[in-house]
Amino acid sequence: MKSKHPVDARRRTMAAPTRDIHARSLATSSALSEYYMPDLITPLDVIRILNAAKVRFMLLGAHGIGGWTGKPRATEDVDVLVAARGYKKAIAALSETFPHLQVEDNEVVTRFREPESGTVVIDVMKPNQPLYRDALKYGHTVESGGERYQVPSLELALSTKFSAMISLTRGDDKKLFDTGDFIRLIRGNSDIDLVKLHALGQLVYNGGGDEIVEKVRQVRAGEKLVL
Repeated sequence: MKSKHPVDARRRTMAAPTRDIHARSLATSSALSEYYMPDLITPLDVIRILNAAKVRFMLLGAHGIGGWTGKPRATEDVDVLVAARGYKKAIAALSETFPHLQVEDNEVVTRFREPESGTVVIDVMKPNQPLYRDALKYGHTVESGGERYQVPSLELALSTKFSAMISLTRGDDKKLFDTGDFIRLIRGNSDIDLVKLHALGQLVYNGGGDEIVEKVRQVRAGEKLVL
């Protein structure tokens, strides 16, 4: 099936360096996603565009945390956080590369949708919440397909999932995915820095540091996670 967007399909072939589980995870989640959605805009498509635009960004969402969970999975969209200084440049570069997509600017995110299905394929998060304003300080550098990019640190990955889990506007169905990811992040990593995690939890809300650390304790103790 011919791709609907102008990025060369040959660019979808990714080398996953054995030295970095995050690169291998991205290769897996991208391959799974493309199997179900052949015309998918891949994470590396977006990463190349943002690197070429010379903006600071971080890969978030399922593609960004799969290395930490150990369970990379298929997803329809690519989630990125872009620094405030380069935000307009990033949106312009993505719009120029994918002119067929509909651009929807919201308070916390700019969404790129397929016009026929309405499916969101790229989410560009705005750094206008305390957690996301500081997020780019807590990145893990990955190299994949000849490109360098940032994914969240383990503690930041937990904090983004915690923020989604307690959101008043997020649907319950999505919160269940977030909770599952949160649990897998804890079970798969014994070296969580609880001091850093507490500080990031405080950026979600005042008191969030204590709550997120307690949730880590609950999961480690095998207790039911209280939401």
